[in-house]
Amino acid sequence: MKIIHADETDYSYILERDRHIHPSLVETKIKENEILMIWEQESRIGWMRYGYFWDNIPFMNMIWIDEPYRSGGIGRAVVQHWEHLMKQKGFDTVMTSTQSDEHAQHFYRKLGYVDAGSLLLETQPLEIILIKKI
Repeated sequence: MKIIHADETDYSYILERDRHIHPSLVETKIKENEILMIWEQESRIGWMRYGYFWDNIPFMNMIWIDEPYRSGGIGRAVVQHWEHLMKQKGFDTVMTSTQSDEHAQHFYRKLGYVDAGSLLLETQPLEIILIKKI
């Protein structure tokens, strides 16, 4: 497995699969090195996309691993890789969120993330905000 920053050749792959980002922002995220691609041999198997909460705290917006590759430690490796990159950039805290009805909250807690609050939107389940000192 390798984890590298997305480039323009990843644009279509991301656009076809990531339904949680406005299409006009994908190119910007690629240019800003805010998408990591996950490869197994010669195939893309997922991505991780992030931004900055308050333009100051790295915030993991989305991690996706194709179904056949899940539960094998790849998600953990990607999150740890990202945390290491953020630490190298001088950050000491990272954030993410997940809906309360998603299993991901347990995954993040196992990685040392702690609940820091929540957001309730009218048409969505409770969004749990998680934070971690790195």
